[in-house]
Amino acid sequence: MKTPREILLERHRAAGPKLDAMRDGIILKLNHRGTEAQREKISLLSLLFGGFNKMWCELVLPSRRVWSGLAAVWVLILVVNFAERDPAPAGKATAAPVMMNLAEQQQLLNELFADRTPATDADREKTFSPKPRTEKFHTSAV
Repeated sequence: MKTPREILLERHRAAGPKLDAMRDGIILKLNHRGTEAQREKISLLSLLFGGFNKMWCELVLPSRRVWSGLAAVWVLILVVNFAERDPAPAGKATAAPVMMNLAEQQQLLNELFADRTPATDADREKTFSPKPRTEKFHTSAV
């Protein structure tokens, strides 16, 4: 006794070559539809979009959790950065500390590059004349 699968395969076995011929005809029609110039444009666009799609599929989709985590960390950093910012006073109030800083820096530079030559008294070397030493050692008699 034949199984239902075998019965169906026998009935539709004759349709296989007809379907193959139809598929080959459709593929030939699609291949000859555009000219070479159109094919190059299509292939260039398909490479660009296909490359983006491939990059998206290989880099982003497998590691969605990692990218989501990185995005969350950046959002957190931006929120903390804006929260910690001091409100900037308007007008001349900001210019005064800057000018004061510049004046302090100028004073420090003047101190650093000031003339540090020693006085003329310090330039003279003091002469050192050693006192004579005796070469005999005094020994006490025991």
